[in-house]
Amino acid sequence: MALIDFGGVKENVITREEFPLEKARQTLKEETIAIIGYGVQGPGQALNLRDNGFNVIVGQRSPSLSYDKAIADGFVPGETLFSIEEAVEKGTIIQYLLSDAAQIALWPTIKPYLTAGKALYFSHGFGITFKEKTGIIPPADIDVILAAPKGSGTSLRRLFLAGKGLNSSFAIFQDATNRAQERVVALGIGIGSGYLFETTFKREVYSDLTGERGTLMGAIQGLFAAQYDLLRSRGHSPSEAFNETVEEATESLYPLIAENGMDWMYANCSTTAQRGALDWWKKFRDAAAPVFKELYDSVEAGHEAQLSIDSNSQADYRVKLEVELNELKNSEMWRAGKAVRSLRPKTT
Repeated sequence: MALIDFGGVKENVITREEFPLEKARQTLKEETIAIIGYGVQGPGQALNLRDNGFNVIVGQRSPSLSYDKAIADGFVPGETLFSIEEAVEKGTIIQYLLSDAAQIALWPTIKPYLTAGKALYFSHGFGITFKEKTGIIPPADIDVILAAPKGSGTSLRRLFLAGKGLNSSFAIFQDATNRAQERVVALGIGIGSGYLFETTFKREVYSDLTGERGTLMGAIQGLFAAQYDLLRSRGHSPSEAFNETVEEATESLYPLIAENGMDWMYANCSTTAQRGALDWWKKFRDAAAPVFKELYDSVEAGHEAQLSIDSNSQADYRVKLEVELNELKNSEMWRAGKAVRSLRPKTT
């Protein structure tokens, strides 16, 4: 591992230079990687592993849209595409990439096929961390590992095709074979990680649930909505309110942050913008800090996990979800956003 200084705190990370792709292939040359679930993370990880030269099969229910997508992506029924049970039986590494709710529902089906020496792989620590709630308790004679890309499967695939990588965390919950670390690192490199940093299943799920509800999705939507609504209430047009709230952030400023950091973005804005941002950011931090504490406490206590399990296991979950997503989609802010996106210059 390479020791890297992260803002004055040194951490061990694993880079592609010290664990190159060829080493990853050699490590897993006798393994069959079974991707269970072809929804959010499944396609990106499966295709990246396949393109990188690993032996990959997919397990998916048929008929289903995900099964059809796997066929469209080049997986062949009876050769590299199987029922879930067949794939788990054939695989030596089982990448359990279903949704948290689906993992709970399917666990009794796949557990009998998790025979000694296999590896059970997750990209989210939910099922294992909250095993008392989920019932996902692995056999003692298998490896239980995690590689969690810090983004969606779509982003993982897009960056892979662009020759880049999406950073991932990795963790070991159970090392039955004394090969768990080399297996998970090889898989992390194989799926296209930029670099790998070590965590635990518990820390991964705590940070992930906090991030999703916070700055990655929940908080950012809340901030967007608050500013957009304020501008509209003060007489600004939908176009102006959306451009000043979302479009400039996502199309202009956030890419600058990704490129070189917040300080660099500040330095490349007007002096008026710099002054205002420097004067106001701590007020927003102080206003949000109690909400983030409440959020983390709820995650740590298991309340968020229970809410997710209770909600996602309901028979009409998808119907209710569609109603909530349509509320966002049909809000004036995101209808304005659709119009703004349609007016972006087309690439030639």
